[in-house]
Amino acid sequence: MSNQGIFAAGDRVQLTDPKGKLYSFTIVVGKEWHTHKGWITHDDLIGMPEGSVVSTTAGLKFTAFKPLLADYVLTMPRGATIVYPKDAAMIVGLADIYPGARTLEAGVGSGALTISLLRAVGEKGSVHSVERRADFADNARSNVDAYFENAPANWKLTVGDLQDQDFDSEFDRVILDMLAPWECVDIAARALRPGGVFMAYVATTTQLSATAEAIKEDGRFTEPESSETLVRGWHHEGLAVRPQQRMIGHTGFLIQTRRMAPGVEVLARRRRPSKGSYGVAEE
Repeated sequence: MSNQGIFAAGDRVQLTDPKGKLYSFTIVVGKEWHTHKGWITHDDLIGMPEGSVVSTTAGLKFTAFKPLLADYVLTMPRGATIVYPKDAAMIVGLADIYPGARTLEAGVGSGALTISLLRAVGEKGSVHSVERRADFADNARSNVDAYFENAPANWKLTVGDLQDQDFDSEFDRVILDMLAPWECVDIAARALRPGGVFMAYVATTTQLSATAEAIKEDGRFTEPESSETLVRGWHHEGLAVRPQQRMIGHTGFLIQTRRMAPGVEVLARRRRPSKGSYGVAEE
């Protein structure tokens, strides 16, 4: 994706009207984009700098920018629910996805998180994605290729079950977005190098509990830590500053841990469990 700040044929453009409504399309030589009040010729956009104001033939005005990553993933074709930008940002940050990292991802969905991972690892890193559903994999491949304008050379996409793959300390990071990540703790442990980060993205507290217990029982990981991210926007008109009535609330939980060195026993966390943590004991 071009970062020169000038629109060219093949670029994705995002138009915003005075009410804040967004429209997005790819610039194609000779095409027109029609609205209820006139149209814009694609050729007129070519050569314009980002941040320009463009008008339809009937005088309807729009601000033109290239879409940010968050804009792209929220409007791209979906085969499955995407990992929202707020969660993708936390995954990249909390899992410490760094330039050069060898990253294993399972549960590709529509490819939203894959794009964030590929941007974070850079050209010297790599992402190996595993998706069990061929239709999801095809959609993800289409979205990723469209975003990078070609197939990234450092991305491998495998269709199949993660448990059927054969890994041996090949990765620095393992990121799971699937229904039952607790079933993949063993393969994650085998795939990660010592000190590597294992993170799972789950939707419910039941999934969170099952994953946490599986990590603890496995014995090859540190004590897992969990979190969720809530985002609330704010209105500001002069001195009238107030939170928006709608917010991006719960979308999922993140649970993360790190791979211990082979043969090293995990230090037990010293704490007293709360009453009823593990059910009622039978008499």
